[in-house]
Amino acid sequence: MSKIYETADDALQGLLSDDMLIAAGGFGLCGIPENLITAIRDSGIKGLTFASNNAGVDDFGLGLLLQTKQIKKMISSYVGENDLFMQQFLNNEIEVEFNPQGTLAERMRAGGSGIPGFYTKTGVGTEVANGKEHKDFDGQTYILEKGIVADLSIVKAWKADEQGNLIYRKTARNFNPVAAMCGKICVAEVEEIVPTGTLDPDLIHTPGIFVQRIIKGNHEKRIEQRTLKTA
Repeated sequence: MSKIYETADDALQGLLSDDMLIAAGGFGLCGIPENLITAIRDSGIKGLTFASNNAGVDDFGLGLLLQTKQIKKMISSYVGENDLFMQQFLNNEIEVEFNPQGTLAERMRAGGSGIPGFYTKTGVGTEVANGKEHKDFDGQTYILEKGIVADLSIVKAWKADEQGNLIYRKTARNFNPVAAMCGKICVAEVEEIVPTGTLDPDLIHTPGIFVQRIIKGNHEKRIEQRTLKTA
């Protein structure tokens, strides 16, 4: 059965429902599965929990789902570029579970590796540790973090072959590989699809076994922070 779908709507057909947990790749505005996010917005599903490094910006990425108030909870490590998110958080319109960035990445990786939880020193003695199990190892205190297993993963890659093997380009190789791992189903949008056997196996970042559906997307090249030097 082919993994290649014509559009984002087609690729998400039968996968979406209210109140689901979705893991999304991306870091700032880099490597965001923007076509799939737009399709999720247009589907009208609501009550969503997103595990993502960031919440996009006001008019791009997950910010589009904040505009429509389809997200009820964010599991994130950085949300500082989104004024709409801040407003909803201060108005108690959205729930937030903050994670240190490395902890969030490891929670996704653990979930994709079949590891239910792990201990880390990061966050000990802060609000991050509230309500979590503490355990001492060799005189040091650690907290238990649970692996994330999402109902759906959406990621953005540079190239894919017909079997769903993925290569990410530069900074887009951020949360995308671990997000792809932790979903029960992973849908990837890519810039180019090549025949099976074309990609060098040593350069593949996400093996196709993790990816069930692929689309070739149209992507916007945004600059998150533009800095200009005066002449």
